[in-house]
Amino acid sequence: MSELMSGPHLKIVMADVREVGPLGVGTLLGATALTTAMASAVTGVTLAALVALTLLRMKGQGHGNGSCKDGALLWVSSGLAAAVGATASGGLLGLVAEMLSQQCGAVGLLSGLVVFALLKPLLRVALRVGAEQDCCGLLERSEEARQREEWHQEALEDVQRQRVAVEMEQRITVLEEEGGAAEERHRPSWEAQWRERKEAQREERDRLELETERRSANEHITKMMSKYVDFLAFSGIPMTVTATVTTGFGLLGFGEYRFVFVVLLGLVLLMAFLLMRATQLRFWMFAGCMGVFATFAIAVLTVHAGQEVAGASARMRAAGQPVPPRESVIGNMSQRSALEAIAAGFFVAKLCQVAIGATVGGPLGRQVDRKVAVGAAGATAAILGLVQALGGAFGVGGRAGALLGAVGAAGVSLGSAAAIAVGWSTWAGTVATTTGMVTGALATGKWDVPNLIQVPVAYMFAMNSPF
Repeated sequence: MSELMSGPHLKIVMADVREVGPLGVGTLLGATALTTAMASAVTGVTLAALVALTLLRMKGQGHGNGSCKDGALLWVSSGLAAAVGATASGGLLGLVAEMLSQQCGAVGLLSGLVVFALLKPLLRVALRVGAEQDCCGLLERSEEARQREEWHQEALEDVQRQRVAVEMEQRITVLEEEGGAAEERHRPSWEAQWRERKEAQREERDRLELETERRSANEHITKMMSKYVDFLAFSGIPMTVTATVTTGFGLLGFGEYRFVFVVLLGLVLLMAFLLMRATQLRFWMFAGCMGVFATFAIAVLTVHAGQEVAGASARMRAAGQPVPPRESVIGNMSQRSALEAIAAGFFVAKLCQVAIGATVGGPLGRQVDRKVAVGAAGATAAILGLVQALGGAFGVGGRAGALLGAVGAAGVSLGSAAAIAVGWSTWAGTVATTTGMVTGALATGKWDVPNLIQVPVAYMFAMNSPF
């Protein structure tokens, strides 16, 4: 943040403020930051789902025995894929945004945002087509496997019935030939045969249970991935529309006019009304509403920061004090607006990452394993260390995007911890877990008190299913 808010990067944003106005810069930077956060988080979730599906398919084809080691491999591999995917995609998008803003300013950044918004639905279509083809193959293989399983089960039952019939005939024959004394002599062998049949039945029952669990997990992951792909494709459209309208007015020379704010407010309310009025409210619609309101808030804070400088100058003039030259006041207004746009955009993007991570970590903490919180926290620490060590190779924008990916991993940990805190049967456990969440949020945020808002955000999104 210190590098983004100083030096040449700040000068670029100040130039954009003078070009398109603070309202346009606020919406443009807010939409860019939120789009980067959403895209990196969904990329991580999608990669984790693909890795999990691949491992489940391998297990279903016999490359595994359903042991604890296989389960640990599944979770570790999926978690690493999510962390690496979110960090790498965030770093790449941040690097592209930095290059566009340096070379073309606000026009380049807006063009990149619009192109990305148009490419995401096309990417969704491609993923859907590939998933349908893959699912058709999976269904065919699953049907074949189900038929083979039924034939195998019927063959085993026939063999078992024949074996039991033969054993019963042998027992009857022995009892008829040797009398009651033969029962005591042959009892150990008969009991061994009985235990062997029971063991075979138990193994077959366990195998069927594991196969059922694998299919259920496969279907759940596929459904979840489809929802997140829809989220990636459509949730950024309202923010992109908002940024396009306000930046367009700024490029036409109306960036400082008050009617642009009225147009922006009306546009935000109209899009939110249309989305929330849908007959079937989807997760991406809810996220789109939150994103467009967050973008509007960033724009308002950006305008307010510049107006504070103008208001201070007016008060100095009214008090008879010496007033700085007009060029100096305009420069201070541009600087304050640029600083506020960068700070507010990054802060809101962090909250977005925490929210999306919590939607993943909450169900995992409730239904799967409490070790998810510890694992995600360890992944966050590892990513932070790696980004700090290799930060020079990413650039300032790439490093900021990669850090947003790390915040997504922290959101998974916070969401899982929130689910654990609510699940305690005593208040002591809930208070202790919440205290740990607060301490972790402060420690990772360099003891900045506003970061405490991450904790209630994590609670809210962890305890509500977005689907």
